[in-house]
Amino acid sequence: MKTLVLVAHPNIESSRVNKKWKEAVLSIPDLTVHDLYEKYHNQPIDVEFEQQLLLAHDRIVFQFPLYWYSSPPLLKQWFDEVFTFGWAHGPGGTKLSGKEWVMAISIGSPEHSYQAGGYNLFSVSELTKPFQASASLIGMTYLPPFVEYRANKINDQEITQSAVQYVDHITNIELNPKIRFRNYLKQLAE
Repeated sequence: MKTLVLVAHPNIESSRVNKKWKEAVLSIPDLTVHDLYEKYHNQPIDVEFEQQLLLAHDRIVFQFPLYWYSSPPLLKQWFDEVFTFGWAHGPGGTKLSGKEWVMAISIGSPEHSYQAGGYNLFSVSELTKPFQASASLIGMTYLPPFVEYRANKINDQEITQSAVQYVDHITNIELNPKIRFRNYLKQLAE
């Protein structure tokens, strides 16, 4: 499976977590790392290039910090410009159908603040509904996200462990529930 990691952090050097995650995935075979802020800092998005990159991969990972309960502005712009009508959705817009969508999100607050009754009132699953709906609209399979809470407070050892878990998560073939269930059925038949 060919995996594309789209990194979208406006200042990755200031993020110990996102920087370590990016470093961890750079050496993984069959994995392409594409840093949107590095490529498009104050430049227009090359839509055709981005679409070809998406077509060449099976699993698309969106790595970003949670910004105002959403993605950083360049990633939102990227969605608006790259997922075009007639290409990603609408009549004839089936180019991404069947591909997998995974998010890797860093969050500064502790996990308990992202739940009903918590400081932020909503879970990450609830806050990412627009991404889930987008994946559904374009025919992609939305897979469980990788989330690192307390990104501003964790120590170097925890960041290293997070990077290992991140790589394991996004490269896990059984992250797709259809594959996991098919493998489960095979085990039952044995």
